[in-house]
Amino acid sequence: MKRILFVDDEPNVLGGVRRMLHSMRREWEMVFASSGEAALAELEAAHFDVIVSDMRMPGMDGATLLTRVQERFPEVIRIVLSGHTEMEAALRAVPVAHQFLNKPCDPDNLRSVVERACNLQALLDDRTIRDVIGRVDTLPSVPSLYMAVTRALADPDASLADVARIVEQDAGMCAKVLQLVSSAFFGLPRRVTNIQDALNYLGTNMIKNVVLSVEVFRTWKVNGGLAGFSIEAQQSHALLTANIAARLVTEKRQADDAFMAAMLHDIGKLVLAVHLEEHFARVLSAMREHARPMHAIEEELSGVTHAGIGAYLLGLWGLPYPIVEAVAHHHAPARLAHGCFDIVGAVYVADMLAHQCAGASPDATHDMHEPIDLDYLEGLGVADQLPSWRSMAAEQAGVPVEG
Repeated sequence: MKRILFVDDEPNVLGGVRRMLHSMRREWEMVFASSGEAALAELEAAHFDVIVSDMRMPGMDGATLLTRVQERFPEVIRIVLSGHTEMEAALRAVPVAHQFLNKPCDPDNLRSVVERACNLQALLDDRTIRDVIGRVDTLPSVPSLYMAVTRALADPDASLADVARIVEQDAGMCAKVLQLVSSAFFGLPRRVTNIQDALNYLGTNMIKNVVLSVEVFRTWKVNGGLAGFSIEAQQSHALLTANIAARLVTEKRQADDAFMAAMLHDIGKLVLAVHLEEHFARVLSAMREHARPMHAIEEELSGVTHAGIGAYLLGLWGLPYPIVEAVAHHHAPARLAHGCFDIVGAVYVADMLAHQCAGASPDATHDMHEPIDLDYLEGLGVADQLPSWRSMAAEQAGVPVEG
């Protein structure tokens, strides 16, 4: 049984949450604390799986509380429950919160978020993944330029010009970013010739995403002896998938997260290709011999897929939970409880459509994939959009639309 700690300084709010979640009492053991100090005392006294905290509280506010929870109880999943008027305080919690929920929160939505967060944490803690990762001498660290850009963006005194100068110090990165944002995928009104223009057009969050994506593919060296695996083909597929995924959701922040998750959805393949080359070569050989999807072969050989390994790495890097979750489940989104079509579904559909587009090109080599799960899309009420999504994907890829 999961143990959930709810924190709010208003007794009426805690009472409402208690009544709202009465039906969950057989599945969750729920404890209610009226302050940050009381919450820390509860955490000291017993183990909890999840903490759900309000933001504005006297004394210790929610952001401070979750920061201390991260430092002292890092295994606890941290969820923010905030109103629109608490946006400033909520933004302070971005680095330390796994998920955000708006007040008032629907009980089904809260239950879904808690269950998904617990499931993802269980995946990242899975002993089989840890055993495979344990065979890697040194896991890649967070790329340094991405960290520098992230720190600058978090500094309230830093300007866009300061961020641009950080990127411009690396001439190779600067050229790659400008090449990428000037490509047809972004559809900008004119060619972008400097980083500050790119920041103005795309926004700081997307630039951060682009920097990380470019740095990952630029700095990881893959042995050319892996038959059937090309870093250039992986980057091309990632970019196509990212641009499809970003167009499948409408809200700007979700679109940015979908782009990032899709750009990095196969990062686990890079970990395997660079650090576990012999194992990965066996996977590629079996995939070609049996004409089956890579993730199915991986499950049989080791019980761990590139999706799980990629999610594990991104979790260590501290990327937002929605992105880690989308990477973890990009082959099997139906395993999750879903109330709506979100970035998990967007990355799954985009990956499938990008592979279908590659299959339409006579020069492409790509991973064998199953058909798109129509039952999953129908359950979310979006199956009727698949034909238009397929047309959009083909347009992005520059291939004829399938009949």
